[in-house]
Amino acid sequence: MSGLMISAPRTGNAVTSSAGISGALKFFACATVLVFLVGCGANQVVVQGKFPPPLMSKLPPTLGVWYVEDFRNHEFFDEAKSRGESDWIVKTGEAQVQMWDTLLEGMFGNLVHMAAAPGEGAMNQVVDAVLIPHVAELQYAIPTQTHVKVYEIWMRYRFELVTMNGDPIAEWTMTAYGKTPTAFLQSDEAAVNLAAVMALRDAGANFVLNFAGVPGVSDWLDGERDAPQEEAEL
Repeated sequence: MSGLMISAPRTGNAVTSSAGISGALKFFACATVLVFLVGCGANQVVVQGKFPPPLMSKLPPTLGVWYVEDFRNHEFFDEAKSRGESDWIVKTGEAQVQMWDTLLEGMFGNLVHMAAAPGEGAMNQVVDAVLIPHVAELQYAIPTQTHVKVYEIWMRYRFELVTMNGDPIAEWTMTAYGKTPTAFLQSDEAAVNLAAVMALRDAGANFVLNFAGVPGVSDWLDGERDAPQEEAEL
């Protein structure tokens, strides 16, 4: 538990009255509560990491991406189950956007960040389709042995691929898993951060490997490949 030092200016007169003593006791009681609250705050992690682009031939379609607010600001809160545990707040939103931007820019010839949610009459850029990712669920496992800083994080994503007007092309789910690769980190926060980064990298790898085989996505990609040839024949 962290401490809080409180200093007060000295005065020439000692506190001798019962009212003065009562006031002083109230002051120190409040100060004690404040110390307790400061020392027992939740463990907080803002996930940060590096995400290399995929090594692949880029797909020809122009893809739009729309990050909903819950995705951009995604965070996970876990309340302590006992007095010996701590609350955890794990904020993945910024790292999610960073990773998916890097991944999609490496997958597609042109990636466009949409100005608004896709829908009828929306003032948006012209793209071939729009991807909308969601974090449907996030779980983490704490170390099973004391002082061994190995955490595990599991995420389930839900993806929507839609037209500019919001009409569905495909919808699917995907899981990702990350584990702290070493137990010799200096803090629990660093261990949780690294587990989250590993889970994000796993999500990127799974997406690249499975995207073209998703029902609906494969038909869309085939249609986009055929479109230039049909226009040329006209």
